[in-house]
Amino acid sequence: MPSGALLFQSIILGLLLGGLYALLAAGLTLYFGIMRVVMIAHSAFLILAAYLAWWSHSRLGVDPLLSMIVTVPLFFGFGVALQRVLLARLRPVTLTMMSVLLTFAIAVVVEGLLGYVFSGTQRRIQLGYGAASFGLFGARIAVVKLIAFGLAAVALLTLYLLMKKTTFGWALRATIQHRDAARLIGIETERVAGYGFGIGLATAAVGGTALALDTTIYPSLHWHWIGPLMAIIVVGGLGSVPGAAMAAMVLGLMQSLLQIPLGTTWAQTIFYLALFATLAFRPQGFFGGRLAQRF
Repeated sequence: MPSGALLFQSIILGLLLGGLYALLAAGLTLYFGIMRVVMIAHSAFLILAAYLAWWSHSRLGVDPLLSMIVTVPLFFGFGVALQRVLLARLRPVTLTMMSVLLTFAIAVVVEGLLGYVFSGTQRRIQLGYGAASFGLFGARIAVVKLIAFGLAAVALLTLYLLMKKTTFGWALRATIQHRDAARLIGIETERVAGYGFGIGLATAAVGGTALALDTTIYPSLHWHWIGPLMAIIVVGGLGSVPGAAMAAMVLGLMQSLLQIPLGTTWAQTIFYLALFATLAFRPQGFFGGRLAQRF
């Protein structure tokens, strides 16, 4: 049996990890909710943002958190352009299937560019506060993990307020719930879809920066992330941002607790077990329906 301090630390780390997962999965949920697009390249853009954070720190001496002043609007603009130039041209009937192929190709291109520019060498940001930690009831909490969780919390709260309290958010939620009906009441769904896609990619900029604070990065790392993130949005309910956030917190906590008896590698299987259980018993997701109505 694990000691009380070890169990408490695993719970805290699981909640911090779940918050990061929620941020990383938020963009995937938006893509599918708005356009029924399966964005395989989302995790590749996470790693691209992580590399930009590393480059800004190692080459320019800029704190990774400050680099988001540039990367967030840059990713937003690229997301809008990507939706309008490529994805909007796909036929609605085959959009979901073709988006998998198209975004898979984009992921491979992004990985190739990262490998060409930065090589395949593993990189890690060496921060002055990177090794700092503090005690909490016998547990040691790394400062960078707390910062990453704080970034996730701020980004998700901003997304929530945007969708709940603004006219654009109302139009975005209407487009997610029923695109044809939204068009009938005068919402410019194509413009909303473009901006929504940009917001999804902007969350990748924040998430990639948070990831870079405490993770060794390399170009092919995005393949490690796409499976767990896809599992999160399926368990949370496709298209439901609050459902994905709840699924991320639960699965992050379960992964952290399972690391005690099983180790890091086997604990990752919780995502795929949860995915299989969802598809078998509740294909609409375990968290999406009720939470989405409150969003």
